[in-house]
Amino acid sequence: MMKNFIFLFLFIISCSKFESQANNVVDYLPKSKISEIKNYIKGKNYNQDLAVFINFKIHSGKYRYFVYDLKNDKMLQKAIVAHGEGSVVSSSNNLQFSNVDGSHQSSLGKYEIRESYNGKFGKAYRLDGLDETNSNARPRAIVLHSYYCVPDKESINPACLSFGCLMLSKDAFNETAKYIDQSKQPIILYAFY
Repeated sequence: MMKNFIFLFLFIISCSKFESQANNVVDYLPKSKISEIKNYIKGKNYNQDLAVFINFKIHSGKYRYFVYDLKNDKMLQKAIVAHGEGSVVSSSNNLQFSNVDGSHQSSLGKYEIRESYNGKFGKAYRLDGLDETNSNARPRAIVLHSYYCVPDKESINPACLSFGCLMLSKDAFNETAKYIDQSKQPIILYAFY
């Protein structure tokens, strides 16, 4: 009986170790993407210490929005982020992305997080697309804002959908806003798939 108890105890310990390793930065955010952004911002007038990443490969009900400390290589914030309703392909789990106005699809690529403004969703940040895949972000009014239907906690249910904007929960948005507002230089946001 005692042997079984010890075995069970060791099994539980090893599972919790495995689980904490599975929640590692690399599982959410490939090192290659971090390196790519570090190289991209080097010597440019961008915040050299912080970047925001969105891994659209991750299910929308899970954490896939990350504020990352580039200097100390650590995660500062994880959140759920919505994608555009036009990105959903009904016959598969794959997403589609577009830079076309009216597509209601999210766009991939690097964005410069720009000025804040108050719109119909409250405070929001304008985004300037820096790649061919997202160069129409500003004309399309693709912005970073909060919306009531985006949850704070992970679940198996998908997040609600946007018209292409990057939507966070109110709490997640407020946390992100602190990082953005304290930054003297623009912060890069990188959405990839």
